[in-house]
Amino acid sequence: MVSILFAIGLLVAIFVGFNIGGSSTGVAFGPAVGSDTLSKEWAAVLMSAFALLGGATIGTEVIDTMGGRIVPSGQFTLLASVIILFFVGLALLVSNLFGVPASTSMTAVGAIAGLGVATGTIDWTVMGRIVSWWLVAPITAFWLSAVVGRYLYPHLEVRIAFESTGPDTSRRERIGQFLVVAIGCYMAFSAGASNVANAVAPLVGSGELGLYPGVALAGGAISIGAFTIARRTLDTVGNDLTELPILAALIVETVSATIIGLLSWAGIPASLAVSATMCVVGLGWGRATRTTTLVDAAGAAITGAAASGGGGSVTVDALTTDRDEAAWSPPEEREVEPIGQEDPQSVTSAADLFDPAATGRVVMLWILAPSMSALASFLVFQYVLAY
Repeated sequence: MVSILFAIGLLVAIFVGFNIGGSSTGVAFGPAVGSDTLSKEWAAVLMSAFALLGGATIGTEVIDTMGGRIVPSGQFTLLASVIILFFVGLALLVSNLFGVPASTSMTAVGAIAGLGVATGTIDWTVMGRIVSWWLVAPITAFWLSAVVGRYLYPHLEVRIAFESTGPDTSRRERIGQFLVVAIGCYMAFSAGASNVANAVAPLVGSGELGLYPGVALAGGAISIGAFTIARRTLDTVGNDLTELPILAALIVETVSATIIGLLSWAGIPASLAVSATMCVVGLGWGRATRTTTLVDAAGAAITGAAASGGGGSVTVDALTTDRDEAAWSPPEEREVEPIGQEDPQSVTSAADLFDPAATGRVVMLWILAPSMSALASFLVFQYVLAY
Protein backbone atom coordinates (compact mmCIF):
# COMPACT_ATOMS: atom_id res chain seq x y z
CA MET A 1 0.00 0.00 0.00
CA VAL A 2 2.86 2.35 0.88
CA SER A 3 4.55 1.63 -2.44
CA ILE A 4 1.34 2.34 -4.33
CA LEU A 5 0.82 5.63 -2.49
CA PHE A 6 4.42 6.65 -3.13
CA ALA A 7 4.07 5.83 -6.82
CA ILE A 8 0.87 7.90 -6.99
CA GLY A 9 2.63 10.76 -5.23
CA LEU A 10 5.49 10.65 -7.73
CA LEU A 11 3.06 10.61 -10.66
CA VAL A 12 1.14 13.61 -9.33
CA ALA A 13 4.42 15.46 -8.67
CA ILE A 14 5.52 14.76 -12.25
CA PHE A 15 2.13 15.92 -13.53
CA VAL A 16 2.47 19.21 -11.64
CA GLY A 17 6.05 19.77 -12.83
CA PHE A 18 5.10 18.85 -16.40
CA ASN A 19 2.37 21.50 -16.46
CA ILE A 20 4.65 24.08 -14.86
CA GLY A 21 7.19 23.49 -17.62
CA GLY A 22 4.53 23.77 -20.29
CA SER A 23 3.13 27.07 -19.07
CA SER A 24 6.27 28.77 -17.73
CA THR A 25 8.35 28.18 -20.85
CA GLY A 26 5.90 30.11 -22.98
CA VAL A 27 5.84 33.01 -20.53
CA ALA A 28 9.64 33.11 -20.15
CA PHE A 29 10.75 32.60 -23.75
CA GLY A 30 7.69 33.54 -25.82
CA PRO A 31 9.17 36.99 -26.59
CA ALA A 32 12.50 35.47 -27.68
CA VAL A 33 10.83 32.87 -29.90
CA GLY A 34 8.27 35.33 -31.25
CA SER A 35 11.04 37.74 -32.33
CA ASP A 36 12.98 34.90 -34.02
CA THR A 37 15.89 35.40 -31.63
CA LEU A 38 15.67 31.87 -30.24
CA SER A 39 14.37 28.53 -31.52
CA LYS A 40 11.82 26.50 -29.57
CA GLU A 41 14.42 23.81 -28.96
CA TRP A 42 16.88 26.25 -27.41
CA ALA A 43 14.06 27.80 -25.40
CA ALA A 44 13.34 24.34 -23.93
CA VAL A 45 17.04 23.76 -23.19
CA LEU A 46 17.43 27.08 -21.40
CA MET A 47 14.16 26.64 -19.51
CA SER A 48 15.24 23.21 -18.30
CA ALA A 49 18.65 24.43 -17.16
CA PHE A 50 17.63 27.65 -15.42
CA ALA A 51 14.48 26.26 -13.80
CA LEU A 52 16.57 23.46 -12.30
CA LEU A 53 19.18 25.98 -11.16
CA GLY A 54 16.49 28.11 -9.52
CA GLY A 55 14.95 25.10 -7.79
CA ALA A 56 18.29 23.79 -6.56
CA THR A 57 19.38 27.12 -5.08
CA ILE A 58 16.88 29.57 -3.61
CA GLY A 59 14.01 27.21 -4.38
CA THR A 60 15.10 24.97 -1.51
CA GLU A 61 14.01 27.70 0.90
CA VAL A 62 10.46 27.51 -0.44
CA ILE A 63 10.53 23.71 -0.15
CA ASP A 64 11.61 24.02 3.48
CA THR A 65 8.76 26.43 4.21
CA MET A 66 6.08 24.33 2.56
CA GLY A 67 7.53 21.04 3.79
CA GLY A 68 8.08 21.85 7.45
CA ARG A 69 7.52 25.44 8.56
CA ILE A 70 3.80 26.00 7.99
CA VAL A 71 3.13 22.69 9.76
CA PRO A 72 5.73 20.36 11.27
CA SER A 73 7.19 17.91 8.76
CA GLY A 74 5.95 15.06 10.94
CA GLN A 75 2.40 15.83 9.81
CA PHE A 76 3.26 14.96 6.22
CA THR A 77 2.43 11.28 6.13
CA LEU A 78 2.62 9.77 2.67
CA LEU A 79 -1.19 9.84 2.37
CA ALA A 80 -1.36 13.47 3.47
CA SER A 81 1.33 14.40 0.94
CA VAL A 82 -0.55 12.73 -1.91
CA ILE A 83 -3.79 14.50 -0.95
CA ILE A 84 -2.07 17.91 -0.89
CA LEU A 85 -0.47 17.25 -4.28
CA PHE A 86 -3.91 16.28 -5.55
CA PHE A 87 -5.20 19.75 -4.63
CA VAL A 88 -2.29 21.33 -6.52
CA GLY A 89 -3.09 19.25 -9.59
CA LEU A 90 -6.74 20.23 -9.28
CA ALA A 91 -5.75 23.92 -9.27
CA LEU A 92 -3.90 23.41 -12.54
CA LEU A 93 -7.01 21.79 -14.02
CA VAL A 94 -9.26 24.65 -12.89
CA SER A 95 -6.78 27.18 -14.25
CA ASN A 96 -6.76 25.49 -17.65
CA LEU A 97 -10.56 25.12 -17.80
CA PHE A 98 -11.33 28.73 -16.90
CA GLY A 99 -8.33 30.31 -18.59
CA VAL A 100 -7.43 32.24 -15.44
CA PRO A 101 -3.94 32.05 -13.88
CA ALA A 102 -4.87 30.37 -10.59
CA SER A 103 -1.81 30.09 -8.39
CA THR A 104 -0.52 26.60 -7.66
CA SER A 105 1.66 28.06 -4.89
CA MET A 106 -1.31 29.63 -3.12
CA THR A 107 -3.40 26.50 -3.59
CA ALA A 108 -0.65 24.29 -2.17
CA VAL A 109 -0.21 26.56 0.86
CA GLY A 110 -3.98 26.53 1.37
CA ALA A 111 -4.04 22.73 1.38
CA ILE A 112 -1.15 22.60 3.83
CA ALA A 113 -2.89 25.17 6.05
CA GLY A 114 -6.03 23.01 6.04
CA LEU A 115 -3.95 20.08 7.28
CA GLY A 116 -2.42 22.28 9.98
CA VAL A 117 -5.78 23.55 11.24
CA ALA A 118 -7.24 20.03 11.31
CA THR A 119 -4.30 18.78 13.36
CA GLY A 120 -3.86 21.91 15.46
CA THR A 121 -0.24 22.20 14.36
CA ILE A 122 -0.29 25.21 12.02
CA ASP A 123 2.26 27.95 12.72
CA TRP A 124 0.11 31.07 12.46
CA THR A 125 3.14 33.36 12.52
CA VAL A 126 4.58 31.76 9.40
CA MET A 127 1.17 31.62 7.76
CA GLY A 128 0.49 35.28 8.55
CA ARG A 129 3.84 36.26 7.06
CA ILE A 130 3.05 34.38 3.86
CA VAL A 131 -0.44 35.85 3.47
CA SER A 132 0.90 39.35 4.13
CA TRP A 133 3.31 39.00 1.23
CA TRP A 134 0.49 37.66 -0.95
CA LEU A 135 -1.10 41.09 -0.52
CA VAL A 136 2.08 43.16 -0.77
CA ALA A 137 3.60 41.43 -3.82
CA PRO A 138 0.89 42.24 -6.42
CA ILE A 139 0.57 45.81 -5.13
CA THR A 140 4.33 46.23 -5.43
CA ALA A 141 4.25 44.68 -8.91
CA PHE A 142 1.55 47.13 -10.01
CA TRP A 143 3.29 50.27 -8.78
CA LEU A 144 6.80 49.33 -9.93
CA SER A 145 5.45 48.62 -13.41
CA ALA A 146 3.37 51.79 -13.35
CA VAL A 147 6.47 53.86 -12.61
CA VAL A 148 8.36 52.15 -15.45
CA GLY A 149 5.44 52.69 -17.82
CA ARG A 150 5.08 56.35 -16.95
CA TYR A 151 8.71 57.43 -16.81
CA LEU A 152 10.93 54.88 -18.61
CA TYR A 153 8.94 52.95 -21.22
CA PRO A 154 9.12 55.46 -24.11
CA HIS A 155 12.86 56.02 -23.57
CA LEU A 156 13.51 52.27 -23.70
CA GLU A 157 11.32 51.99 -26.79
CA VAL A 158 13.49 54.53 -28.59
CA ARG A 159 16.82 52.96 -27.62
CA ILE A 160 16.20 49.20 -27.98
CA ALA A 161 14.95 47.17 -30.95
CA PHE A 162 13.85 43.55 -30.60
CA GLU A 163 13.50 42.45 -34.21
CA SER A 164 16.34 42.13 -36.67
CA THR A 165 16.09 43.94 -39.99
CA GLY A 166 18.55 41.64 -41.74
CA PRO A 167 22.28 40.66 -41.87
CA ASP A 168 23.44 44.11 -40.90
CA THR A 169 22.17 44.02 -37.31
CA SER A 170 22.27 47.40 -35.62
CA ARG A 171 23.51 48.07 -32.10
CA ARG A 172 19.91 48.59 -30.93
CA GLU A 173 18.94 45.21 -32.37
CA ARG A 174 21.93 43.40 -30.81
CA ILE A 175 21.07 44.86 -27.40
CA GLY A 176 17.46 43.77 -27.87
CA GLN A 177 18.43 40.22 -28.87
CA PHE A 178 20.70 39.86 -25.85
CA LEU A 179 18.10 41.21 -23.44
CA VAL A 180 15.25 39.09 -24.75
CA VAL A 181 17.24 35.90 -24.10
CA ALA A 182 18.84 37.01 -20.83
CA ILE A 183 15.52 38.08 -19.31
CA GLY A 184 13.94 34.80 -20.46
CA CYS A 185 16.64 32.90 -18.55
CA TYR A 186 16.04 35.11 -15.50
CA MET A 187 12.32 34.39 -15.68
CA ALA A 188 13.01 30.64 -15.98
CA PHE A 189 15.24 30.79 -12.90
CA SER A 190 12.53 32.56 -10.92
CA ALA A 191 9.87 30.12 -12.13
CA GLY A 192 11.97 27.18 -10.98
CA ALA A 193 12.69 28.81 -7.62
CA SER A 194 9.02 29.42 -6.87
CA ASN A 195 7.38 26.39 -8.50
CA VAL A 196 9.59 23.39 -7.79
CA ALA A 197 8.22 23.33 -4.24
CA ASN A 198 4.67 23.00 -5.58
CA ALA A 199 5.56 19.66 -7.13
CA VAL A 200 7.63 18.02 -4.40
CA ALA A 201 7.48 19.89 -1.07
CA PRO A 202 4.91 17.54 0.55
CA LEU A 203 6.89 14.44 -0.47
CA VAL A 204 10.13 16.00 0.76
CA GLY A 205 8.41 16.99 4.01
CA SER A 206 7.19 13.44 4.51
CA GLY A 207 10.75 12.13 4.30
CA GLU A 208 9.83 9.81 1.45
CA LEU A 209 11.88 11.88 -0.99
CA GLY A 210 15.18 13.65 -0.38
CA LEU A 211 15.54 17.38 -0.97
CA TYR A 212 17.78 17.30 -4.01
CA PRO A 213 16.28 14.12 -5.50
CA GLY A 214 12.97 15.97 -5.21
CA VAL A 215 14.40 19.02 -6.97
CA ALA A 216 15.80 16.76 -9.69
CA LEU A 217 12.41 15.05 -10.12
CA ALA A 218 10.59 18.38 -10.43
CA GLY A 219 13.28 19.78 -12.72
CA GLY A 220 13.04 16.74 -14.97
CA ALA A 221 9.25 17.03 -15.15
CA ILE A 222 9.53 20.74 -15.98
CA SER A 223 12.01 19.85 -18.73
CA ILE A 224 9.61 17.32 -20.26
CA GLY A 225 6.88 19.96 -20.29
CA ALA A 226 9.29 22.47 -21.85
CA PHE A 227 10.15 20.14 -24.73
CA THR A 228 6.57 19.00 -25.39
CA ILE A 229 3.46 21.01 -24.53
CA ALA A 230 5.45 24.24 -24.23
CA ARG A 231 5.75 24.34 -28.02
CA ARG A 232 2.09 25.29 -28.11
CA THR A 233 2.38 28.00 -25.47
CA LEU A 234 5.45 29.37 -27.23
CA ASP A 235 3.37 29.73 -30.39
CA THR A 236 0.56 31.40 -28.47
CA VAL A 237 2.76 33.89 -26.61
CA GLY A 238 5.13 34.46 -29.50
CA ASN A 239 2.35 35.20 -31.99
CA ASP A 240 0.33 37.34 -29.58
CA LEU A 241 2.90 40.08 -29.29
CA THR A 242 0.69 42.55 -31.17
CA GLU A 243 -1.28 42.82 -27.93
CA LEU A 244 1.72 42.86 -25.61
CA PRO A 245 4.83 44.21 -27.35
CA ILE A 246 8.14 42.51 -26.69
CA LEU A 247 9.43 45.47 -24.65
CA ALA A 248 6.34 45.40 -22.44
CA ALA A 249 6.58 41.62 -22.03
CA LEU A 250 10.22 41.89 -20.94
CA ILE A 251 9.43 44.60 -18.40
CA VAL A 252 6.64 42.43 -16.99
CA GLU A 253 9.00 39.45 -16.81
CA THR A 254 11.80 41.41 -15.15
CA VAL A 255 9.64 43.01 -12.45
CA SER A 256 7.60 39.89 -11.63
CA ALA A 257 10.65 37.59 -11.69
CA THR A 258 12.55 39.90 -9.36
CA ILE A 259 9.69 40.08 -6.86
CA ILE A 260 9.13 36.32 -6.84
CA GLY A 261 12.85 35.59 -6.79
CA LEU A 262 13.34 37.72 -3.69
CA LEU A 263 10.33 36.13 -1.99
CA SER A 264 11.61 32.65 -2.85
CA TRP A 265 15.00 33.55 -1.37
CA ALA A 266 13.13 34.51 1.82
CA GLY A 267 11.25 31.20 1.75
CA ILE A 268 7.87 32.74 0.86
CA PRO A 269 5.78 30.69 -1.60
CA ALA A 270 4.09 33.25 -3.87
CA SER A 271 2.42 33.39 -7.25
CA LEU A 272 4.44 34.35 -10.30
CA ALA A 273 1.24 34.47 -12.38
CA VAL A 274 -0.48 36.92 -10.02
CA SER A 275 2.51 39.27 -9.92
CA ALA A 276 2.95 39.11 -13.71
CA THR A 277 -0.71 39.92 -14.28
CA MET A 278 -0.53 42.94 -11.98
CA CYS A 279 2.61 44.04 -13.81
CA VAL A 280 0.66 44.08 -17.08
CA VAL A 281 -2.10 46.20 -15.52
CA GLY A 282 0.39 48.54 -13.83
CA LEU A 283 2.52 49.00 -16.93
CA GLY A 284 -0.54 49.80 -19.03
CA TRP A 285 -1.85 52.28 -16.48
CA GLY A 286 1.52 54.00 -16.14
CA ARG A 287 1.93 54.18 -19.91
CA ALA A 288 -1.51 55.71 -20.38
CA THR A 289 -1.01 58.35 -17.69
CA ARG A 290 1.88 59.98 -19.55
CA THR A 291 -0.73 62.22 -21.16
CA THR A 292 -1.80 63.66 -17.81
CA THR A 293 -0.37 65.37 -14.78
CA LEU A 294 0.38 63.33 -11.67
CA VAL A 295 -2.71 64.71 -9.89
CA ASP A 296 -4.98 63.67 -12.76
CA ALA A 297 -3.31 60.27 -12.95
CA ALA A 298 -3.94 59.62 -9.26
CA GLY A 299 -7.58 60.54 -9.75
CA ALA A 300 -7.86 58.09 -12.64
CA ALA A 301 -6.42 55.31 -10.48
CA ILE A 302 -9.02 55.95 -7.79
CA THR A 303 -12.02 56.24 -10.08
CA GLY A 304 -10.93 53.59 -12.57
CA ALA A 305 -11.34 56.00 -15.45
CA ALA A 306 -8.98 56.13 -18.36
CA ALA A 307 -6.48 58.93 -18.49
CA SER A 308 -7.65 59.79 -21.96
CA GLY A 309 -11.33 59.47 -21.15
CA GLY A 310 -13.84 57.40 -23.06
CA GLY A 311 -15.38 54.06 -22.35
CA GLY A 312 -14.84 50.46 -23.21
CA SER A 313 -13.29 47.38 -21.75
CA VAL A 314 -9.81 46.58 -20.64
CA THR A 315 -7.07 45.71 -22.54
CA VAL A 316 -3.44 46.24 -22.93
CA ASP A 317 -4.23 49.08 -25.32
CA ALA A 318 -2.14 51.36 -23.15
CA LEU A 319 0.88 49.30 -24.10
CA THR A 320 0.22 49.21 -27.81
CA THR A 321 0.46 52.05 -30.26
CA ASP A 322 -2.43 53.38 -32.27
CA ARG A 323 -0.65 56.03 -34.28
CA ASP A 324 -1.65 57.74 -37.45
CA GLU A 325 0.44 55.94 -40.06
CA ALA A 326 1.20 59.20 -41.84
CA ALA A 327 2.66 60.73 -38.68
CA TRP A 328 4.54 57.64 -37.55
CA SER A 329 8.32 57.47 -37.66
CA PRO A 330 10.77 54.75 -36.57
CA PRO A 331 11.56 54.77 -32.82
CA GLU A 332 15.17 55.77 -33.32
CA GLU A 333 14.05 58.88 -35.22
CA ARG A 334 11.52 60.01 -32.62
CA GLU A 335 11.93 62.15 -29.55
CA VAL A 336 10.15 61.31 -26.31
CA GLU A 337 7.50 63.86 -25.50
CA PRO A 338 7.48 65.25 -21.93
CA ILE A 339 4.88 63.88 -19.54
CA GLY A 340 1.65 65.80 -19.92
CA GLN A 341 2.43 66.77 -23.52
CA GLU A 342 2.37 63.35 -25.18
CA ASP A 343 -0.32 62.85 -27.81
CA PRO A 344 -3.02 60.51 -26.40
CA GLN A 345 -3.31 58.83 -29.81
CA SER A 346 0.31 57.69 -29.54
CA VAL A 347 -0.25 56.03 -26.18
CA THR A 348 -3.67 54.49 -25.85
CA SER A 349 -7.03 54.15 -27.47
CA ALA A 350 -10.19 55.50 -25.92
CA ALA A 351 -10.63 52.47 -23.69
CA ASP A 352 -10.67 52.18 -19.95
CA LEU A 353 -7.54 50.86 -18.32
CA PHE A 354 -9.26 47.72 -17.19
CA ASP A 355 -12.57 45.90 -17.36
CA PRO A 356 -13.87 45.83 -13.75
CA ALA A 357 -15.90 42.65 -14.39
CA ALA A 358 -12.98 40.72 -15.88
CA THR A 359 -10.56 41.98 -13.24
CA GLY A 360 -13.06 41.05 -10.54
CA ARG A 361 -13.30 37.49 -11.83
CA VAL A 362 -9.53 37.10 -11.83
CA VAL A 363 -9.10 38.54 -8.33
CA MET A 364 -11.99 36.43 -7.05
CA LEU A 365 -10.33 33.25 -8.31
CA TRP A 366 -7.05 34.27 -6.68
CA ILE A 367 -8.93 34.52 -3.39
CA LEU A 368 -11.13 31.48 -3.87
CA ALA A 369 -8.41 29.04 -5.01
CA PRO A 370 -6.41 28.96 -1.76
CA SER A 371 -9.53 29.47 0.36
CA MET A 372 -11.38 26.53 -1.17
CA SER A 373 -8.21 24.44 -1.08
CA ALA A 374 -7.78 25.16 2.64
CA LEU A 375 -11.45 24.41 3.40
CA ALA A 376 -11.51 21.18 1.39
CA SER A 377 -8.23 20.06 2.92
CA PHE A 378 -9.51 20.79 6.44
CA LEU A 379 -12.71 18.81 5.85
CA VAL A 380 -10.79 15.85 4.43
CA PHE A 381 -8.25 15.68 7.25
CA GLN A 382 -10.73 16.53 10.01
CA TYR A 383 -13.65 14.30 9.08
CA VAL A 384 -12.85 11.88 6.26
CA LEU A 385 -9.49 10.70 7.55
CA ALA A 386 -10.14 11.59 11.21
CA TYR A 387 -6.64 13.00 11.33
